[in-house]
Amino acid sequence: MQYRTDPQTGLQLSALGFGCMRFPKGITAQPDLEKAEALVRAAVESGVNYFDTAYVYGGSEAVLGKIFARNPGLREKLHLATKLPYRQVKKYEDFDRLLHIQLERLQTDHIDYYLIHNLTTPGDWQGLAKRGAERWIAEKKESGQIRQIGFSYHGNQGDFAALLEAYPWQFVQIQYNYSDENYQAGRAGLQRAAAMGLPVIIMEPLLGGKLANGLPKEALRLFGETGPKPAEQALRSPAEWALRWLWDQPQCTVVLSGMNSMAQLEENVRVAGEATSGCLTEEEHALYPRVVASFREAFKVPCTGCSYCMPCPKGVNIPGCLGAYNARYALGYIAGVSQYFTSTNVVDQKNNSSAHKCVACGACVQKCPQHIDIPGQLGKVGRMMEPWPLRMGLKLYGKLQK
Repeated sequence: MQYRTDPQTGLQLSALGFGCMRFPKGITAQPDLEKAEALVRAAVESGVNYFDTAYVYGGSEAVLGKIFARNPGLREKLHLATKLPYRQVKKYEDFDRLLHIQLERLQTDHIDYYLIHNLTTPGDWQGLAKRGAERWIAEKKESGQIRQIGFSYHGNQGDFAALLEAYPWQFVQIQYNYSDENYQAGRAGLQRAAAMGLPVIIMEPLLGGKLANGLPKEALRLFGETGPKPAEQALRSPAEWALRWLWDQPQCTVVLSGMNSMAQLEENVRVAGEATSGCLTEEEHALYPRVVASFREAFKVPCTGCSYCMPCPKGVNIPGCLGAYNARYALGYIAGVSQYFTSTNVVDQKNNSSAHKCVACGACVQKCPQHIDIPGQLGKVGRMMEPWPLRMGLKLYGKLQK
């Protein structure tokens, strides 16, 4: 395992971090304890020592706490990160209430890396400061319940720079990958934070898996080209190409990966040991813009499938609809429609979760880290996936079933 230094503390953090939002799911859609435990134990044994979760990652904190309880000594081997859902802080007492819930779920007495979750503007932080955030942070650091304080970010580059200056943060977490080089904080934000002496934690390195399993055929062909490169490089998976692009940059302290299988863990651990700073050649650097151009042509909506937009008040499966819409362009119309029918149960006119149930209330837009015009996109999804003749046929089918 490769380790990179936290310049604030001198701690050695594994270049590969475990993102716990995408723990394997059980039949109840909650994290599967046995599968998650096996992955966590294997990750720690492989040298991974940074684990990231959040209050709003359904069941993730509680499962991680159970894993710690079942494996004495495991908690002490890693650096634990979780996040405060700041929109739930209405008064000063809420800071303690929420942290207390998290400590109980995680079965620990402290958080090593605590983040304000999903700040997007300086105004977000100013609102928290008015509720006493700075005093509360100082108290928790004095007590040892919080060791390092930072924030995760989903705004624009200008506001990121302002937020960095708004408080003496000790680390930051940003969305960053080769398709998002100039999106949100971007490369400029990465370099600015690093220049300020802050460790930078990278989330969405694979864009919700799309850079691993959802690349269009043209992008796969480009990565598969041997050209002047050694023949063995043609065997790299799309995920490895994405991770190497990040670890090539010394400013990326920890790259979080939402691993939900042993195969993913083993591959990522291997790459984390090989892909050091400056590992890419000039020819490899030149390949990524060509892949990005192909990817953007195929993927119309920058949805990562994080599900922050859910639940929809009208029952629309928003990630499923947008994922199928993207699949239509990346994999073809038949594949996209098939995915749409499977994910939305569109044949059931009463209980389906299709795009046509959207009433444009806007609740999802307020919660989307990618700032997607979800109602507008769902309108496009409905028109493409359920054109008028098909909708009429489905309605007729529903009547016949009665």
